[in-house]
Amino acid sequence: MPATHKQSAKDKILEAALSVIRTKGYAATTVDDLCAAAGVTKGAFFHHFNSKEALAIAAADHWSEMNGAMFAEAPYHDHVDPLDRVLGYIDFRKALLTGELPEFTCLVGTMVQETYDSNPTIRDACARSITGHVANLEPDIREAIAKYRINPPWTAASLALYTQAVLQGAFIIAKAKDNVKDAAACVDHLRRYVELLFNRPQKKEKAR
Repeated sequence: MPATHKQSAKDKILEAALSVIRTKGYAATTVDDLCAAAGVTKGAFFHHFNSKEALAIAAADHWSEMNGAMFAEAPYHDHVDPLDRVLGYIDFRKALLTGELPEFTCLVGTMVQETYDSNPTIRDACARSITGHVANLEPDIREAIAKYRINPPWTAASLALYTQAVLQGAFIIAKAKDNVKDAAACVDHLRRYVELLFNRPQKKEKAR
């Protein structure tokens, strides 16, 4: 039998941060909350993180690494057509809108809304995570522009950034209305918008 990997106290705290902060928000989350969720002592917490701020920065980086690995293995990369890869990315994001709100909403999107002005260090950590998606999506958009021979007044970088604006906005809609349906509809509109930009024929949808 292979040995079972034992999760370290640091890993437990980081995993707890992903859940607790997405549920309660950064400001309302206390070190006690994080320790209780992780099942560790305060001594263990401060052994690894000298403050809640340090934990938030580490959690943002952990979130980026975890999601980066998941997105790197996502099936939309297998498409030959670059536009299909872009649309596949959007479809993949929509498919993740399942479960309770804290399970699919974005950690860094949640934190940056609270800290963008009060804590630039956390803000910058969140920005690195969000713009990482932009950087990964931009080459496929650029390739699609060339393949479909369009000459847009916008850039691949600006469209990649816009996708993140819609997705983060969809999370806010889900929180504001306490449901995922309208958030998913926003992502559907994003997909249609991208298709229109590249002059891809639209599928007829039945009115609901």
